[in-house]
Amino acid sequence: MVTTQPIKDQIEKDWFLVDAENKILGRLASKIASILKGKTKPIFTPYLDTGDFVVVINAQKVKLTGRKLNDKVYYHYSGYPGGMKSITPKDLLQKKPEDVIRKAVWGMLPKNSLGRQMLTKLKVYPGKEHPHQAQQPKTIEL
Repeated sequence: MVTTQPIKDQIEKDWFLVDAENKILGRLASKIASILKGKTKPIFTPYLDTGDFVVVINAQKVKLTGRKLNDKVYYHYSGYPGGMKSITPKDLLQKKPEDVIRKAVWGMLPKNSLGRQMLTKLKVYPGKEHPHQAQQPKTIEL
């Protein structure tokens, strides 16, 4: 019996549409990460990008449980003395709601060049409108 390995050019990538309205952030992010990795496909290979594209709409309506909305803090350090920046999810949802989902999904992807490549297949939009109608994304309920 021979195991066939998927070839990069032969991997078909689908497009999925996810509505984040009233969904819990962590649960949503873990399912999105699994689609981006390709773990939902039978041809999953850890060292290849076998995942699909994911379009997330209504990012500003995502929910966080407990007191995470005010107590959780996202940090960013510029590398300079005094360059530590911090922001809470409440403020980030008002400024750039798509970044909350992007940061949650990035935390669940591999931290290497393959993970960065997977993250480029994630398209997040704060409202209902998105420019990917031509790709005919399939709506999935997570």
